[in-house]
Amino acid sequence: MPKSTQGPATKTKKAAAKSTPTHEQIAQRAYEIYLERGATAGDPMQDWLRAELELSVPVKKSRSKSKVITFAA
Repeated sequence: MPKSTQGPATKTKKAAAKSTPTHEQIAQRAYEIYLERGATAGDPMQDWLRAELELSVPVKKSRSKSKVITFAA
């Protein structure tokens, strides 16, 4: 029986959707976390790790179908 010939394995959508944030993106988000804390003393490493985690997790799309309606006066 001949073996089937298939091309190289393709990445799943889940794996393709996850991306690695850049150093600059992590630094920016860590700074935003610092500002959200009121620019008070904290642990910069914890801010960095939190930023890295937040940016590494793929964002789930909202399935909300609500519409905003604005009425003019």
